[in-house]
Parts: sequence; C-alpha cells; structure tokens
Amino acid sequence: MLMPKRTKYRRPHRVAHDKGYAKGNKTIQFGEYGLIAIQSGWITNRQIEAARVAMTRYMKRQGQVWINIFPHLAKTQKPLEVRMGSGKGSPEGWVAVVKRQKVMFEVGGVPEEVAREALRLAMHKLPIKCKFIRREEGGIDA
Repeated sequence: MLMPKRTKYRRPHRVAHDKGYAKGNKTIQFGEYGLIAIQSGWITNRQIEAARVAMTRYMKRQGQVWINIFPHLAKTQKPLEVRMGSGKGSPEGWVAVVKRQKVMFEVGGVPEEVAREALRLAMHKLPIKCKFIRREEGGIDA
C-alpha cells in the first residue's frame, strides 16, 4: 500500500476536495493513454492499489503504467462510543486529494484497445467519474 514515509505527528486538516480544478498534471506526460478525473474526490491508497492491479493484470504485465497520484493526506477516526473532545483521532488510512481534470493514471507500450480496456477496469475501482484520453487529445476539454 502507498503511504508517506514520514508519518510522525501527521494529523492534517481536511482538504476541500470538491472545489476548483487541478493546478498541474492536466496533460499526459509519460504514456500514450491516460485516465483523467471528471469529478473531484478523495481516493484511498487501497483504491489506487486495486486500480493498479486491475490494469497490470489485464495488460499481462506488458507495457508500462504510471501513477500520478499519491495518498499524502491522513484520514483520522476516533474509536466507537468515545465522547466528544479529548483531541483528534488516530490516523486510520491515507487518501489522495484529486481535483477535476487531473491525469491520475497513464499507460504506454500497448495497443489502444488494450489500454482502453485496462483503464476501464481501473475506472470501476475508483469512487469518482473518469474519462479515457489519448496523448494527442491533450486535456479534458479537447
């Protein structure tokens, strides 16, 4: 699972994930095909790993996969039946904040039909709406 190396004293505030568009990574940089976010949202480290496994299994470990998101944000939770107060809860998981128009996954070195199906399988593992794009298309508005 993906998680930051240094996690001591990391209990950050919740980031507003439903506002605005991605600042960077709006175009395909490494591969030929990509998966771009149409909605904003939080994606957990487990969902990222599930999408990666689905893609690499379908591609039969041919070609290459790039993951452009990383779960930096700690998601905290207090134990059940605990009264209010007494500080923030302990970290329970890690999430990546994904804004609209961000290229999350890229694939290269395989035919378009294989890449399209692999990214479609990955799309079903994610909690937000996504779209398949090609390198020459550029961003989402093309």
